[in-house]
Amino acid sequence: MSASQLLAHSSSINVTVLEPKDTHYYQPAWTLVGAGTYDYKQTAKPMSEVMPKGVNWVKDYAVSFDPENNQVHTEKSGALSYDYLIVAPGLVMEPSMIEGLSEALDKGQVCSNYTNPEHTWELLQKFKGGNAIFTQPTTPIKCGGAPQKIAYLAADYIRKHGLQNKSNVVFATPGSVIFGVPEIKKTLMEVIDQYGIHFKPLFAPVKIDGDNKVVHFKYMAPEGDMPAFEEGNALGIKVIGEKLIEMPFDFMHLAPPQAAPKFIRESPLANAGGWLDVDHHSLQHNSYSNIFGLGDVAALPTAKTGAAIRKQVPIVLDNIKRMMANKKADNTSYNGYSSCPLVTGYGKMVLAEFDYDNNFTPDPKLKQMLVFDSSKEHWRLWMLKKYMLPYLYWNKMLKGINV
Repeated sequence: MSASQLLAHSSSINVTVLEPKDTHYYQPAWTLVGAGTYDYKQTAKPMSEVMPKGVNWVKDYAVSFDPENNQVHTEKSGALSYDYLIVAPGLVMEPSMIEGLSEALDKGQVCSNYTNPEHTWELLQKFKGGNAIFTQPTTPIKCGGAPQKIAYLAADYIRKHGLQNKSNVVFATPGSVIFGVPEIKKTLMEVIDQYGIHFKPLFAPVKIDGDNKVVHFKYMAPEGDMPAFEEGNALGIKVIGEKLIEMPFDFMHLAPPQAAPKFIRESPLANAGGWLDVDHHSLQHNSYSNIFGLGDVAALPTAKTGAAIRKQVPIVLDNIKRMMANKKADNTSYNGYSSCPLVTGYGKMVLAEFDYDNNFTPDPKLKQMLVFDSSKEHWRLWMLKKYMLPYLYWNKMLKGINV
C-alpha cells in the first residue's frame, strides 16, 4: 500500500520493497477457514501478483539495521541504503513462550487459526463433546478478537449439530473484560450468554500437555483470592498451586504468544519491550527521524489489525513527503483507529471500530449498507467480512487506493 501510493505520487521516487516470501496471504479470512466457511486457497496469491509495478523488489530477509548510516543489512543481498525507511515486517509466532505449546500445536487436539486454520476445521468436525477451550496469551497479538471469533463460530457449530448438551465451550482470557469498548462489550456478553459459553477472565495459559489433553492457567488477578472451584465441577477444573489451575480439554484453540521479529527486537529501533519505537500519533521513530513504522510491529497501544494500517499509511506517507520538501514531519493525526470484525456466528457479525481511548467510532459509510448500529449483530456485516473486505484488500488496499 505504501509503495503503491509513493509511486502514484511521483514516478521519480526510487522505491525498494524488501520481501522474501513467494506467497501473500489474506489472513483475516483464516477465522472463517477454521469454521469451514471459506476456502483456504482463496486466501493466498503469489507475491509477484501483489507487488506494485515499478518497485525494486529485493527478495531477501532483513537481518539488522544500521540507522546511523541509513542502511538495512540483508541475508544475501548485502546492505541496502535508504533516505527514508518504512518498517513493516509484522510480528512472529513465539509458541515457546508457553510450556509444551511448540510440541502440541497443530497436532492432536490443539489447533490455531493463526498457524493452520484448516487443522482447526478438521478438529471441529471431529469434535463430539466434552470441553472445547479457546484462549489467548498475555502477549500482544494480531487481531485481538480472533481467539473469541472462533469460539463463537464453534459454539454455533456445536449447537447446529446438536452437541450443546454434551459440550462445554470455554473462553479463557488473561484480560479482565471480553472487549474494551463498552458498546461492543455489552453485545458480546449477550452473545456469550446466548451460547452458554463459560467465560473465564484473568485466565492466562502457561502450560499445555497435549498428550494428556490438559491446560494449565495462571489466575491473573493482582491481589485477592482465586475463585473457588467445587470438587467435580462441570469443567473438571482443579487447583494445582497458588493461583494455578488445570483444566482438561477435548478440543483446544489458542492464539500463540507473539512478538516482534528477532531482527527488530535486537535492533536499535526497538523499545524496551522489543517493539518498534515510534511516536503514537505521527508513527515517526522516536530516535531516528527518517524511519517510520506501520502495522503490527509498531509499539502502539491499539489493536494490531489491517484496518489500523489502512489509516496509518496516509499519515506516514504525508510525513515522508513533508520531509522530502524540507518540512517537518508534523502530521500527528493518527488517533489509534483500529477495527475488529467480530464474527459471532455463521451469518452474524459485530464491527468494533475504536481509537486509543476505546471510543466507539463507527464508519458513517456503514449507513449506506443499511447498518445503523454496528455494535449489534447483523447479517450485512457478515457479508462485509466474507465478501467485501477481501475484495477491497486485494483490489484497493494493496494497490494503494484509499478506502
